[in-house]
Amino acid sequence: MEQFSPSDMKTILHSKRANMYYLEYCRVMQKDGRVLYLTEALSNKKSGENQYFNIPIANTTVLLLGNGTSITQAAMRMLAQAGVLVGFCGGGGTPLYMSCEVEWFTPQSEYRPTEYLHGWLQFWFDDEKRLDAAKTFQTARLDYLERIWTKDKDLKSEGFTLQDASLQSAFETFHNRTDAAAKQSDLLLTEAQLTKALYKYAANAVSIDDFTRQHDSNDKANDFLNHGNYLAYGLAACCLWVLGIPHGFAVMHGKTRRGALVFDVADLIKDAIVLPWAFVCAKENATEQEFRQQILQKFTDHKALDFMFETVKSMALHLGSSSNKQNDFEEQETLVGRSLERQNDEDTER
Repeated sequence: MEQFSPSDMKTILHSKRANMYYLEYCRVMQKDGRVLYLTEALSNKKSGENQYFNIPIANTTVLLLGNGTSITQAAMRMLAQAGVLVGFCGGGGTPLYMSCEVEWFTPQSEYRPTEYLHGWLQFWFDDEKRLDAAKTFQTARLDYLERIWTKDKDLKSEGFTLQDASLQSAFETFHNRTDAAAKQSDLLLTEAQLTKALYKYAANAVSIDDFTRQHDSNDKANDFLNHGNYLAYGLAACCLWVLGIPHGFAVMHGKTRRGALVFDVADLIKDAIVLPWAFVCAKENATEQEFRQQILQKFTDHKALDFMFETVKSMALHLGSSSNKQNDFEEQETLVGRSLERQNDEDTER
């Protein structure tokens, strides 16, 4: 049998990896050179052959550990060697307490690329360029939503259409206020107004009356939104770790908020994928596991992680090296637009 070193496990690009795991009530361990998990439900059986389940770490981006889980030091070492991000969270992928966030354990590696951090820092200390970057994120976010909602047949069958007059009005207002924003707080207010409009539209589309966004609510729509958002945070954290950009260098969220840049990047896909499917699955009275499987499948179908990588990389390499401040925002919009077009062409070919 051909031998390989632990570093060989990183040969699958993170943007192309297929798996994101959420585990609960199990023990994660290393056995015979593999990372396995042992479920409590099977641990009392006399036959040990079928108690262990393999985790293909070379093809995994994020491992979320929920209630009743433990992990060994040896397993953490192998996960780090494969570049897998590990997060501890509450039940269903969301925190046990709303003041508590997912805590990420990021593998340590001095061999990650440096050019993206260098490019990011070149513009980050410039207030105008940082605002341009925030505007680029917001524009890319809506462009991605429009592309996904246009081509996703499942969403169309659930009544989600961009031809709705209220949506078109909200999008036009969003673009106008984003272009005119003079500071990050203006963008945050514009973002909140758009999200509120999307919540209202989605609730009406699936006939959920009197919906109110509450992070500590017990209704399924709110629970699924929390759950899906934390899965998006996992992808965003993975993207930033691979590119070597610390999460503290946010362009939009508050300077004192933990994981701020993780939230900026996760916002790129949350409205397009998590939001509509949270409402659809709530209408269908889906279980947490069914919702999670649906969201992860849609992340894969619509290449959400690829889109995060493309957007962050183009911003770091081009906005950081640009010397013409007046054209920074327009140039970034063009680059992100080209990224969307490439992904759309690939989907069409398939």
